[in-house]
Amino acid sequence: MSTALPPVAELIPHQGDLVLLEHIEDAGEAHLHARLTVRADGLYNHGDRVPAWVGLEYMSQAVAALGGLRARQRRQPVTPGFLLGTRRYQCDVPYFTVGASLRVSVSQVLGEDTGMAVFDCLLSGEGIHASARLNVYRPAPQTDGATR
Repeated sequence: MSTALPPVAELIPHQGDLVLLEHIEDAGEAHLHARLTVRADGLYNHGDRVPAWVGLEYMSQAVAALGGLRARQRRQPVTPGFLLGTRRYQCDVPYFTVGASLRVSVSQVLGEDTGMAVFDCLLSGEGIHASARLNVYRPAPQTDGATR
């Protein structure tokens, strides 16, 4: 991937407050590392806390950002993907505190031409460790022209 990485909002099909990642630190063909700070104005806040299950959304957005980078490389539009499921989400805290700095790492372990893929995901920072395996599907972009 290019060393000049675009803003997260250009890589995922989310807008405004729904964009939870702040920036991408590093990306390759099959991995991505991103950063975020748990915001006080977030949609999932419960006072000064965000439930630990929101870690799955952080991970999903990192997977989406990797897909967006791949699409840009191919000069294709950024399109939505679908989280089909997760296996073994484990988090050692019940919530994330507002202001916590978190790093999200995703690594593709399986991918198919059908658009199905599996990612190992880690979330860490300030005494926090979470992990999961995400199953995702990203449909092939629509092409112009008649089908034969």
